[in-house]
Amino acid sequence: MSERFRDMFDDWQDDEGPPDEFDEVDRIEPRRLDEKEVRVVGVYEHQESGIPPQFFVLLQDNRGRRVPIWIGKYEALSISMALEGDVPDRPMTHDLLKNVIERMGGTVERIIVDDLWQSTFYAKITIVRNGESIEIDSRPSDAIALALRTRSPIYVAEPVFESIADAM
Repeated sequence: MSERFRDMFDDWQDDEGPPDEFDEVDRIEPRRLDEKEVRVVGVYEHQESGIPPQFFVLLQDNRGRRVPIWIGKYEALSISMALEGDVPDRPMTHDLLKNVIERMGGTVERIIVDDLWQSTFYAKITIVRNGESIEIDSRPSDAIALALRTRSPIYVAEPVFESIADAM
């Protein structure tokens, strides 16, 4: 098999190493996020004929810029309950996560929606425990549901606002 592979792709790379385009990665500067605090305006349902309902959470900064993030039905319920102050009889997943973090001595310091790539938003949850800060990748809907339960600030990176403005 390796002989066939070599025969098929023998000239894909010369002896001098990878092509120059890979060197560009080393020159990329770290991205400056310029985070803006936002508030959750609400959770909304979008209904079209013949299509199951879709839900989105709407974030807004103090300049009035809005970020609509499409979310699942259960995350919409969880965020709505937190906004309305409803407490379920038994903990939902986001309540469970909050309880686990707190019982382990941690606090949710903040969440940030830090990227938008190919129409998908990305977020991070920052947890502080024993003076150490830990950043965890998350879906924005889960991060927002957790932030509302822990009364933690929610931020959106400026490049995300710019990407939304460019798309409109």
